[in-house]
Amino acid sequence: MAESILRRWNQELTIAGAIVLLLLPLIGIQPKTYLTLTIAGIAMGMLLFLVASGVSIIFGLMDVLNFAHGALFAWGAYVGFTVFKYLMKWVVADSVLQNLAVFFIAIVAAMVAVALLGVVLERVIVRRVYGNHLFQILITFGATIVLVELIRVFWGPNDETMTVPLTFAGNWDIMDVIVYRYRVICIVIGAMVYAVLQLILKKTKLGTIVRAGVEDRDMVQAMGHNIYLLFTGVFAVGAGLAALGGLAMSIFSLQVYPDMGGTYLLFAFIVVIIGGLGSVTGSLVGALIVGLTYNYVAYLVPWAAAGVNILIMIIILLIRPTGLFAAGK
Repeated sequence: MAESILRRWNQELTIAGAIVLLLLPLIGIQPKTYLTLTIAGIAMGMLLFLVASGVSIIFGLMDVLNFAHGALFAWGAYVGFTVFKYLMKWVVADSVLQNLAVFFIAIVAAMVAVALLGVVLERVIVRRVYGNHLFQILITFGATIVLVELIRVFWGPNDETMTVPLTFAGNWDIMDVIVYRYRVICIVIGAMVYAVLQLILKKTKLGTIVRAGVEDRDMVQAMGHNIYLLFTGVFAVGAGLAALGGLAMSIFSLQVYPDMGGTYLLFAFIVVIIGGLGSVTGSLVGALIVGLTYNYVAYLVPWAAAGVNILIMIIILLIRPTGLFAAGK
């Protein structure tokens, strides 16, 4: 009983401490600037959530450390870049419908292409090293090198400028608070993905099997479910989410480059560690903490932006080693 109460207080104190850390910048930032930074931070958090949720599901269910996730992120960005390049008339058209259509086509193309790449990666490479984290790190790191070099072969080694659909460009001035349109779109996309994942995981039979697999995959297999087919599907979904995150982030940052996945993979692992393995809600909360903190600190003390997120991760791990919302073992 006492242990249960202590666990609850640990989680509540951790969340309260995180909220306090997020609110501290109010002391040094004007309210209007703070609102602008907050919207940007939520948008960045939602983009990180798209990547981190895939990492969390793959690690939480499959117990696989997939260091190739960043390369899949970059592949998603480049597939979207290619779609925009070939449908540039729709991208620059002064038409909401054409802009939305090309954005939707780019999302579908990126997610499908990278999901298929994820299936190949899981079946050919990852399946051989289940249960061995050291080999998983080595073999997926090697896969990252190959995938990044393939990007250089297909698209070239140079940085490319990512075009923003005309309707998504620009901003709204709401009572002197600058709100960029695309950041609002990022928030909507992130919220929709979170809602869909929650619906699948909690309201469908497949979701029940996935959640059961997080707790005891041997029991799931004993009940007659093909755990390896499930693993392949989960890996493909995680890869697709990485692709969506890569496309959305490339538009957000206005560029694509072969090594772009490495930076965001680091942030994704920080998010997953903060939120807890196997938890979609944990990934969302962790991503928002990282996104908001990064933007606040980058405005006040630019050189400390990345370090503060690592510090928050360490503090949370000291108080709650499994993360805020750990769902699995």
